[in-house]
Amino acid sequence: MTILERHDAGAIAHLRMNAPERLNALSEEMLAALQAEFDALRADRSVRAVILSGAGKAFCAGHDLKQMQAARQATDGGRGYYLDLFQRCTNMMLSIQSLPQPVIAQVHGIATAAGCQLVATCDMAVAADGTRFGVNGVNIGLFCSTPMVALSRNMPRKKVFEMLTTGRFIDTVEAEKMGLINKMVPEAMLEDETRTLAETVASKLGAAVAIGKEAFYTQAQMPVDEAYGYTGMVMAENMMLADTAEGITAFIDKRSPDWSQ
Repeated sequence: MTILERHDAGAIAHLRMNAPERLNALSEEMLAALQAEFDALRADRSVRAVILSGAGKAFCAGHDLKQMQAARQATDGGRGYYLDLFQRCTNMMLSIQSLPQPVIAQVHGIATAAGCQLVATCDMAVAADGTRFGVNGVNIGLFCSTPMVALSRNMPRKKVFEMLTTGRFIDTVEAEKMGLINKMVPEAMLEDETRTLAETVASKLGAAVAIGKEAFYTQAQMPVDEAYGYTGMVMAENMMLADTAEGITAFIDKRSPDWSQ
């Protein structure tokens, strides 16, 4: 069985985590498979949007606790293993936001701990009504420190801290209200609604979206004055694209643009 499936349809790549018996946990194997696919997508200019989903009854339940517990048998009590594991997970999460293509999480069932982090890390998220989200490691004595990095950059900090310290789950209504997901939909409509969003993104000029995505995350780390200076230069470079000139001309002429890519 392939632990991570990829199906391309036009300009959309759909990655599906396929370890339902482990609730698509971010095992060593899953992390490696995700990293390999994101590395491949980085150079694939035929893909303009990516959907990430999970097989079975859950999106992702976070790290594989059985693998983590087994590592305690190492001579250093597992410290080296854990440092390496969390670094590899961090690299995979950062790969999502550094991809030129927007990544949309298609979420159902549960998204817990690093699985909730994965939702927060994706550029957008659509969730089935009834999905539960949590960073509940505190319930077993493990504070979700790495997941809080992504969550605290998506949601109000006091709400995130409450989730982290109480282990409380939130539902799709609260997740949408707090900005963790873009929209909630009936489960029967989840695939169609996510695909519609991906198709809308994929219909835009890929080069412009790639430029904009990089700028989006870069400017968010800057003071406002620096952000304006940086994004002004980004827009000027964007204006130099021949396809951007064609897009503007087409808008003025009231016709569809004839883009080269």
